[in-house]
Amino acid sequence: MTAFRRGVRLGIDVGRARVGVARCDPDGMLATPVETVPRDDRSIARVREIAVELEAVEILVGLPLNLRGEDTPSTADARAFAAAVAQTIATPVRLVDERLSTVSAHAALRNSGRSQKSSRTIVDQVAAVVLLQQALEVEKSTGRPPGSPVPPVQETT
Repeated sequence: MTAFRRGVRLGIDVGRARVGVARCDPDGMLATPVETVPRDDRSIARVREIAVELEAVEILVGLPLNLRGEDTPSTADARAFAAAVAQTIATPVRLVDERLSTVSAHAALRNSGRSQKSSRTIVDQVAAVVLLQQALEVEKSTGRPPGSPVPPVQETT
């Protein structure tokens, strides 16, 4: 195993209607669902509250690229959401490739016997778990933080 930066991380799956939030334990062994946050004027503030409450050392926001690795309208939305989170908190924010995390989440829920309709309220949390678990595995296998940093807001004088 390579060097792993210890600490709780949040995984964020940004959707148009809801934002899924997951967390991991300080050793990065297991990602678990936390909450589905309604996508409204309080979304950013609620993600910040969760990060502070859980003493997160990093926030990983899923970047929904298409299968060719290109941006989509959802990619721009996720980038804007990540930038808004980075403006409100000193905790580092990173964008991580989350291709197929929602597809994987739907498949996992279907395999557990849940219909797509009955899964609507938790699929975003499960997608956040999937993207966070993948990011943890990347860091553990490479020794490098996953994804790319979202620059913190620069103070203007």
